[in-house]
Amino acid sequence: MIGPCTLACMKSTLVEHEVLQRTLGEAMARGGDFAEVFVEDRTTSSAMLDQRRVEQLSSGHERGAGIRVVVGDTTGFAHTANLTESGLVAAARAAAAVARDGGGGVREIALGPLRDNPSRATILPADVDKARKIELMNHADDAARSEGSSITQVQVALGDSTRHFVVANSDGLFAGDHQVRTRFNVSCIAKGDTGMQTGYRPIAGTRGFELLSADAVAEAARGAARQAITKLDARPAPSGDLPVVLAGGSGGILFHEACGHGLEADAILKQASVYAGKVGQLVASPLVTLVDDGTVEGEWGYLAIDDEGRPGARNVLIENGVLTDYMWDYLRSRKEGRVSSGNGRRQSYQHLPMVRMTNTYLLEGDSDADEIVAQTPYGVYVAQLGGGQVNTATGDFVFGMTAAFMIEDGKITAPLRDCNLIGNGPDVLHRVDAVASDFSMTPGTCGKNGQSVPVGTGQATMRLTGVTIGGAAV
Repeated sequence: MIGPCTLACMKSTLVEHEVLQRTLGEAMARGGDFAEVFVEDRTTSSAMLDQRRVEQLSSGHERGAGIRVVVGDTTGFAHTANLTESGLVAAARAAAAVARDGGGGVREIALGPLRDNPSRATILPADVDKARKIELMNHADDAARSEGSSITQVQVALGDSTRHFVVANSDGLFAGDHQVRTRFNVSCIAKGDTGMQTGYRPIAGTRGFELLSADAVAEAARGAARQAITKLDARPAPSGDLPVVLAGGSGGILFHEACGHGLEADAILKQASVYAGKVGQLVASPLVTLVDDGTVEGEWGYLAIDDEGRPGARNVLIENGVLTDYMWDYLRSRKEGRVSSGNGRRQSYQHLPMVRMTNTYLLEGDSDADEIVAQTPYGVYVAQLGGGQVNTATGDFVFGMTAAFMIEDGKITAPLRDCNLIGNGPDVLHRVDAVASDFSMTPGTCGKNGQSVPVGTGQATMRLTGVTIGGAAV
């Protein structure tokens, strides 16, 4: 039997070591195969500046535990905001209600020593005065408006979260993490003779307030303003199948949606993915190496451990065009007799974990970004993709392009009005014929089955030989 933690350890776990052991024992008492307790303490704050006025300044705090019990293929789950022993035991009994009848009694669970991970943040957002945050937002507003009088509206949003959680399970795992995330968004509207256009730039990372220097904030604001102003001269996008060059960083979300979700083990095991049963097969251009990597420190999808207590990992999913593996959470990997890839994630203690991406990106190539454009006689240059959706069973996807330009005679020319990029994931993977070395990443939020988690996407400038553009020009 593992001895009790020190007092400091107990405090850092949110719930005492012995209480967790007894709760797990109660959860397993009716013949469960596996039980887990996830305890979370999260504080958030947000502020919004709209037209130089503070429209929102709020903060929140939630604390609770989610308990799941697995019996065969059935999972029972309950959550509670009551972190006393009686509250946890009641939730454990509720989750265990799905367990088969018989047996009774208590199963003793021995937890290992806590494997805790400290925050990497240098400046905790909670330690920053609200006046300083508002000053920074005003600085962004000034920078955006300095780009020209056509900027008629600027909205600045700042948000942060500090999340401390521990997870303990019936296999003896006992781990914790402290995650600090900070995000800053600038949205601009420019007005001209052709109407109104928008621009947007985010700054986000699994870091503290040190992420938001005055220079970084001003550059993001100016970038959002320039994007909106440039689009005032936009013309309708062409329709049809055209070569597309995706700017570095901007296109990562395409591969997140087009193939990333199809490589998550829950879709694979349900045979709901076009990539099921294709490990070892050529599924993409040899220029494509796709990685999901939770260890990229500071990026939006970084994690020291996932929400099942497994270490974040770098997982190569497609290597030189060949499918090498899928992403796995703990339960599915356990059932298949393999090791979790560190992709078990949940929105909060009120949610069950599921297989989710972290930072998903394509490795850079050795081409020159400018040369890729120069070698494209006619096509579309996508500087920024918007939201998208995919059918994992077929691989079909639709994405919005929020900043795109024509490529004519090997040069980036006229800006295009917002339009759609339409295609099929497996098909697009084979259409990558050039990858540059200017790798960068972009933060995003991934939604799946009603849950949202922070993710990073990335790639270098690359060319697709042909994708359907849903434009209006004829």
